[in-house]
Amino acid sequence: MTQDSAPQPYGTPEVPRVAVRGEARLEVDPEIARLGITVTARGTDRRAALEDLTRRNNTVLELVKSYGDAVEKLETGAFSINPELTRHGRAERTRAYHGRVHITAELADFTALGELTTRLADLELTSVDGPWWALRPTSPAHGEARRQAVLEAVQRAREYAAALGADLSALVELADLGAENALPFQAAAPGAGMRTMAFSTTEETAPPLDLEPQRQTVYAQVNARFTMTPPQL
Repeated sequence: MTQDSAPQPYGTPEVPRVAVRGEARLEVDPEIARLGITVTARGTDRRAALEDLTRRNNTVLELVKSYGDAVEKLETGAFSINPELTRHGRAERTRAYHGRVHITAELADFTALGELTTRLADLELTSVDGPWWALRPTSPAHGEARRQAVLEAVQRAREYAAALGADLSALVELADLGAENALPFQAAAPGAGMRTMAFSTTEETAPPLDLEPQRQTVYAQVNARFTMTPPQL
């Protein structure tokens, strides 16, 4: 390949190129809410601590499952039971055993969320974290944001071309931000845009919490390159 026939990434005077970035930002209602549930037990006997933990874990699972289709996903995460050691003279003895189970519940029916959260927090040695509001990965909002980002890129390129007395001719490249060595988009930090609450057990039954879903921000950015007609300089 000769030097004259080498690709021209920046176009030529006869076929100039314009490169732009299209951006979109949407505010939409969340589709799901996640709760983090932690069940704990403590006892001087390992078997007793494990039995208490098993009983409380089953109570939580039965309560969450009683909400039927309102719960889209129920998962058990980490489980642990560890001895608490204390020094007795020159030796160490087990003072107590601590057990813990982490459970995640995902709900799509927000009308049941407040009641379930309160009932879980009212259980013995059970704590609740959340809700964490989110969109499903397949949410149409993501596609709509990408569509608007592309339209914005086309409009921006057309305006640049018009400022030179030219018109767009063809699309050369369309890429997600971060593709082909482009600078990565700085997404929001983990947990940003989510409302977080922590609850602990109470002595008396509390009324259902009134939880207002927090709207979610959806971003989309694309890089686009177009060819255009020779400018009228």
